[in-house]
Amino acid sequence: MNLTPNISSKKRIQLGYAFILIVGMLFIARLFYLQVIRHGYYQDQASASQLKRYEIPAERGVIYALDSTEAVPIVLNELRYQIVADPEIIPDKEETALKVADVLGVNKDEVLEKLNGQSRYEILAKKQTKEVKEEIEKLYAEGEIVGVFAEKTTQRVYPRGQLASQVLGFVNDEGEGNYGVEESLDDKLAGTAGRVKALTDQNGIPLLASGENVLEEPVDGEGIVLTIDIAMQEQLEALLKKGLNNAKSESGSALIIDPNNGQIKAMANYPTYNPAEFNKVEDPLVFNNANVSSPLEPGSIMKTLTTAAALDQGAVSVDQTYYDPSFYSIDDAVVRNIEEDGGAAVRSVEDIMRLSLNTGATWLLMQMGGDELNEQGREAWYDYMVNHYQLGKATNVEQGFEEPGYIPDPTDGFGLNIRYANTSFGQGMTATPLQMAAAVSSVVNGGTYYQPTLVAGTYDESGEYSGSDAKVVNDNVVSSEVSSTIVDFMQTVLKGNSVTRKYARDGYIVGGKTGTAEIARPEGGYYEDRFNGTYSGFVGGDRPEYVILVRVNDPKIPGYAGSQAAGPLFGSIANMLIDNFSVTSISGQ
Repeated sequence: MNLTPNISSKKRIQLGYAFILIVGMLFIARLFYLQVIRHGYYQDQASASQLKRYEIPAERGVIYALDSTEAVPIVLNELRYQIVADPEIIPDKEETALKVADVLGVNKDEVLEKLNGQSRYEILAKKQTKEVKEEIEKLYAEGEIVGVFAEKTTQRVYPRGQLASQVLGFVNDEGEGNYGVEESLDDKLAGTAGRVKALTDQNGIPLLASGENVLEEPVDGEGIVLTIDIAMQEQLEALLKKGLNNAKSESGSALIIDPNNGQIKAMANYPTYNPAEFNKVEDPLVFNNANVSSPLEPGSIMKTLTTAAALDQGAVSVDQTYYDPSFYSIDDAVVRNIEEDGGAAVRSVEDIMRLSLNTGATWLLMQMGGDELNEQGREAWYDYMVNHYQLGKATNVEQGFEEPGYIPDPTDGFGLNIRYANTSFGQGMTATPLQMAAAVSSVVNGGTYYQPTLVAGTYDESGEYSGSDAKVVNDNVVSSEVSSTIVDFMQTVLKGNSVTRKYARDGYIVGGKTGTAEIARPEGGYYEDRFNGTYSGFVGGDRPEYVILVRVNDPKIPGYAGSQAAGPLFGSIANMLIDNFSVTSISGQ
C-alpha cells in the first residue's frame, strides 16, 4: 500500500489553512478598526441613545415704571407648572390618560391623543398651580403613573390690571413677547435658556451622579425700567376715556412726552384690554398701540411745523404780512379756508396759525419756492418733513408694530403742487401721534430732535441698574429764535380760540394748535361729514416741560373736531399736569 499523500490533497489542505489564516487576519483587522480606530465614534453612537438634552428656562425680566422717582414693578412673574410626559416609557397610556385628565380637569381623550404622539416630550397642560403639580407628583410617588412630570415655569402677572396695556403688550402661551415693549424688547426680557446634557438610564431618567452630565446655567432676562409715570398714566387713561365719551367718539389716543429728552411719560389708548386675559380679546386691533401703529392725516396741527420750516429757511420773516385771497386754484383743485376766516384780507404769519388758514399754509409753501408752487419749494418742504421732523420714518421707540407714516415724493407723480399744498396743512400725508409729538417737541424745545423712548434704564441679572441716555437725532431742527417764536405763536393760538382760551393759566406757559382732518374713504376721496380731531400743545414755566398730543377719532358732536372734541381733552390734560405734577412756574411769578 502506498502511504505517500496525494499531491493534490496536500495542496487542498495548505489552501484551507491559508484561507483560515486570511479570514482570521481580516477579523482581527476589522476588530482593530472597530475597537481602536473607530472606538470614539462607536462610543458616541452607543451613548447617544442614553444622552438627553434638557432645557432650563430663563426667568423673564420684570418690567418697572416710575412711582415718583422710585421704580416699581408693573409686570411680574408668577410661579406656575407645566405638566409634561414622555409617552415612550408609559406602559398603559389609557389608564395614565384617565388619571392625569382627572387631575387636570380635562377630557381623557385630549390627554390620550398627546400620549399617543410621536414625540418623547409632550406638554399636557400649561400654567398649572402648585396644587396640580403636587397631585401629579403624588400619583407618581404612589406608582399610579410613570413618565408624567411637572416642570417649573412662569406666567406674567399685572398688579395694576389694564394700566398701560398697549404699551406693555403681553407674553403668549409659547413664552414669546407680543406687541408693545414685550415684543420690541423680547430679546432683552427673555434671557437665555440653560441646558443640561445628561446621561440617562434605559427609561430616559437622568443619572444625576454621572460625570458625563453637563450644566449650562440659564441667564435671566433684564429688568426694564420704563419712563412711564404710573400716576400720570392712570390719570391720562381716565381723562382720555372721559374726553372720548364727551365727544361721542368710540376711540382715540393721547400721549405726554418730555420735549427736553424724548422720554414718554404717559401713553394711552381707548378701547383697551387686560393683558392677563389677552386670550379673551375678540378684536386683535385692540392690541395695537395706536399712538405708534396707526398713522393718520393729522390736519392743521401740521401748520405749526410748516410755519417753523418757512421761518427757519428765511423764506418768510416773523413780522411779514401778505394778501390772503381765501382760496387758491391749484391743479384743477381748490384750497379753501373755513367759513370763519373772515374772507380775503391782509394777513400776518402769526394769523396763519391763529386763524388756521389753509391758504396761509399754502402761501408758506409758495415762499419756500420763491413765491410760487414749484419743485424747489416742494423739495425744501420735503427736507424739513423728513430730515428735520423725521416724518415718514419709524421713530424706533420700543414698541412692536410701529408704522412710519407716509410723505409723498416731491418730484415723482401727478398733481404734485396740489398734493404738496395739502401736506402743508396736514392732508395727503400721514403720521402717527408719536411722530407729531416728537416733531412738535423739537420745534418748541430750542431745535433738538430727541429719539422718543420708553426706556429709562435696565437691571442686569445681578440687579445692577444702568440708566439710558437721551439720544439726539438732529440738533439743528430749527434755530432757537424760531423755536421761541413758535412757542409764542402757540400761546396766542390757544388764547385766541373760543374753546381753549380758558385753559391758559397764570404763571405758566400753555400753548397749542387744533387739527381737523377729513377721514379718507377706503375707495378713495374723503367723507364730507366725518373728521378726526387732533390737538398738539405744551405746558411749562420758563420753557415747555411737557408736550401733549391727543387724537379723537370720528367724534359725533357739532363743531370742528379739533376744537370741540380734541381741544377740551388737551385742556384737561394740561390742567392735570400743572395741578398734580409740579410743572415749574414762570420765574418771578
